[in-house]
Amino acid sequence: MTKLNTSYLGLTLKNPIIVGSSGLTNSIDKIQKLVDAGAGAVVLKSLFEEQINHDINKQIQGGHGLDYPEAMDYIAGYTKNNSVGEYLQLIADAKSKFNIPIIASINCFSTHEWLSFAKQIEKAGADAIELNVHVVNTDKYTDAIAIEELYYSVAENLNKALHIPFAIKMGDNFANIVGVVNKLYAQGAKGVVLFNRFFQPDIDINELKLGSASVFSTPADIRRTLRWVAIVSDKVKQIDVSASTGNHDGEAVIKQLLAGATTVQVCSAIYQKGPKVISDMLNELSYWMEAKGFKDIEDFRGMMSYRKIKDPVMYERAQFMRYFSNME
Repeated sequence: MTKLNTSYLGLTLKNPIIVGSSGLTNSIDKIQKLVDAGAGAVVLKSLFEEQINHDINKQIQGGHGLDYPEAMDYIAGYTKNNSVGEYLQLIADAKSKFNIPIIASINCFSTHEWLSFAKQIEKAGADAIELNVHVVNTDKYTDAIAIEELYYSVAENLNKALHIPFAIKMGDNFANIVGVVNKLYAQGAKGVVLFNRFFQPDIDINELKLGSASVFSTPADIRRTLRWVAIVSDKVKQIDVSASTGNHDGEAVIKQLLAGATTVQVCSAIYQKGPKVISDMLNELSYWMEAKGFKDIEDFRGMMSYRKIKDPVMYERAQFMRYFSNME
């Protein structure tokens, strides 16, 4: 009998599959279906500081509170408290109903709001927080280090303010991913999520409008994460690595664990195939472990990581010449 339990951010999970932050996790009814399918943990849909501020501006621009500055302050405060309050209630309800870790998610852009939201989330009972930080830098005079420092500052401040663990969900657009992860660990982060899927613009050439590209990942996107999961899990051993993006079946879960992932986040596959895909992934993982003679996940986790394979340069290779040089 195989054992699928694992530990992530100091939390005990019955298996390594986590449902990623999305519309799949924004209500108790939806979370119930994910729990029934076997999810090891869920990351709640993000609390967006940007969305809250948008709602505030929408109320004010609609004519509410324009006559009196005090009224404007009241409308802003009410809208923010109402939005945050609904999120805190979701956390409390999920914690009271389900016996799996409930991880909150914050998507903000100002240090002050990160701390304000995070403290309230901790008080509401969340087991951990996943922090979604990303800055699109369009200033040609800004040094890359200035962007990195934002991440370090946020991690440091959260570490001082919270008692629950937190992970940083980051993109792959850093010059030194390993160095960034190492510094995040030094500032108190217990885990990193590799990688985020950001909004990607697309152009409609007929309507001449800017829109959004597909929000879903594809199985091929696992290549984005597999390399860095294998490298980071070896280079920064003290931090937990959650593999996100491109995980569409049990084989992808197995690959990420072999590379060294602590947990595997699933989202797009559930949207496309329904919650049952979680059960299918767990069954495939169990069958594979039995066939290979592995009793628990620690028996093989990281077996194919950067330092464990005979030729770690394979994870460093960036050019195709070796493979395509003989092709005409």
